[in-house]
Amino acid sequence: MSRKVLLHPDVIKYLDSLEEKERARCYASLKRLEEDPITSRPGCDIKKLHGKRGPIYRLRVGEHRLIYLLSGQEALVQDAFRRGRGY
Repeated sequence: MSRKVLLHPDVIKYLDSLEEKERARCYASLKRLEEDPITSRPGCDIKKLHGKRGPIYRLRVGEHRLIYLLSGQEALVQDAFRRGRGY
């Protein structure tokens, strides 16, 4: 079962500001969300965020965090930031 991964324009802008190597790692991890956006596995560190409404998850890629929510057959990536900023 494949899901479509949609990126918010601010997320695209953030990813474009990264160095080529980091950007490639982030996009590779986002591509893996299409397979299974819930289960954590090597190369795709996923954690469900508690205390939030709806199924909201965090994807960790090195120093970068990507926040997404699941809606039907789509994973909507809403926010991306470096580790120190917090949630």
